[in-house]
Amino acid sequence: MAGQNRSEIKPGMDVGIVLKEDQRTGEITYGAVKDILTKSAFHPHGIKVRLESGEVGRVKIIGEAE
Repeated sequence: MAGQNRSEIKPGMDVGIVLKEDQRTGEITYGAVKDILTKSAFHPHGIKVRLESGEVGRVKIIGEAE
């Protein structure tokens, strides 16, 4: 799974995240990273980020939607 290492994620990158309310369905929301919210270098469920749109979730996919 991509997105578990903080070093892989930089502001401005396109990523796919799972929002808190979408954790049960696993629905992916795409956007550009504005802020990295997780302080630790690794998180097993994905690094938490804020997108440019203001949405917050954990990174599941690094890169644009296919």
